[in-house]
Amino acid sequence: MAESRAGKRRPEFTPGGNGSLGSPVAERIAWAESCYREAGARLSADPAVADLLARFRAAAEAPRRRMLESGVADCCSECGLREGGSCCGRGIEDRYSGLLLLINRLLGRPLPGERLDPAGCFFLGRTGCLLSARHVICINYLCAKITHRIDPERLTPLRESEGEEIGTLFLLEERVRKVLRC
Repeated sequence: MAESRAGKRRPEFTPGGNGSLGSPVAERIAWAESCYREAGARLSADPAVADLLARFRAAAEAPRRRMLESGVADCCSECGLREGGSCCGRGIEDRYSGLLLLINRLLGRPLPGERLDPAGCFFLGRTGCLLSARHVICINYLCAKITHRIDPERLTPLRESEGEEIGTLFLLEERVRKVLRC
């Protein structure tokens, strides 16, 4: 337990234990939910966290829009429907730390309680990813089919916006760590 400036004892969250990458996804989700219940209001009230959450929302919207504009979303949808997809396969969830899941809760995203598709990522829903804050591989991975099919000039704005999303997410993670002292 850490002591706040007001002298009240409050939980101190560490990246180890259930929030670490070595823990099963259910434990990382439980860790994120617990941190959110215990520290969500304090995190949201932190001016730097609040600013970074707002900046991240805007930064994360641009790549999604550019995926539609560039044709990437159509390619992914076609692959998922006709070929079974593979990008969002089982095991991708192992890259998600409890901290990244906590950030999703701060962004208002509920975390799933079970896997929808036995062959898919734990965070894959019926219409795509259930998370707002995604792992870097999920943000910027493009398969060879896409890179061969879509002109690189059409992908440049997407890539630039992905960089902004990743950079803002990094700053947000670092600030949340600092506030939580983990």
